[in-house]
Amino acid sequence: MSTTTNNQTTGAAAPTTTGTASADQPNVLHNFPVSDVPQNPLGEGRYIKTAAALIIGDEILNGKTLDRNSNYFARYCFEQGVELKRIEVIADDEDEIVEASRRMVKNYDFVITSGGIGPTHDDITYASLAKAFNQPLVHHAETLRRMGEMTRNRPGIVKQTAEQRRARERMALFPAQAEVLYTEGEIWVPVIRLEGKLCVFPGIPRLFQRMLDGLTPYLPLPPPHERPFRQQVFTSQPESSIAPFLTELQARTKGDGIRVGSYPLLSHGVYVSLIGQDREAVRAIAEETAKVLEGRLVSDDEAREIAKQKEKGAA
Repeated sequence: MSTTTNNQTTGAAAPTTTGTASADQPNVLHNFPVSDVPQNPLGEGRYIKTAAALIIGDEILNGKTLDRNSNYFARYCFEQGVELKRIEVIADDEDEIVEASRRMVKNYDFVITSGGIGPTHDDITYASLAKAFNQPLVHHAETLRRMGEMTRNRPGIVKQTAEQRRARERMALFPAQAEVLYTEGEIWVPVIRLEGKLCVFPGIPRLFQRMLDGLTPYLPLPPPHERPFRQQVFTSQPESSIAPFLTELQARTKGDGIRVGSYPLLSHGVYVSLIGQDREAVRAIAEETAKVLEGRLVSDDEAREIAKQKEKGAA
């Protein structure tokens, strides 16, 4: 198991609760060293082109918890120029985790898991991944140290029995050959990377988001010129009314690598999404689309906010 650190720390403000995969966290600011950036795990000159997400948890499948992490990951991939090819949600089941993780690592350049790394009996992600890639589980000394540093002053932690301490220390029980990447100086939980591709994240959205953003320097991401550009157009016309134009537009622009999509907002109109590598070409097509459909150009942020407000109004 490899761990490298330096004295660089993150500049983000400390969250009101920092630190563990099970929300067992103190309100104390820490600035642990973050990991050094290792060599490109895909090989020199190669970069991530495809990605997949494996969301793990019975609570997602039975509706108790809303999965926000796959949406955040999808946006992250798009912004980084990575094509997200697959999202799967599976139960806390060893066989399912083993099968899905092996398949995804074989088929995609970058795979993330979310969930199942807490201290309880149903948190089996680390153990299942160790089995998937034929590795024993070992306690990671530096993670145990950081965990202890961040939780040592909590009364509930100080009074734990030996059995309770063992449960807590399960959160530092990693596959032996994993890379251990500390991406946030204020969080003791590391990102565990297996096979140079599969990165393990907590299910708590706040931690997931911070740790994913913090992982960016550690990923061989596409260069800026390889990243797609998206322009959206909003029109108040019904989707059926604009369908003939969009069909003709996609046929005309497909050869230029431009993708055309339409996304109706119930009883309010339609967002037309235009995606391509050539920013100027996409912009020109978007302006044509706005004119023909009597619509207007909107940013991704504006489109999300409008959709959110309309959904609230319809609720």
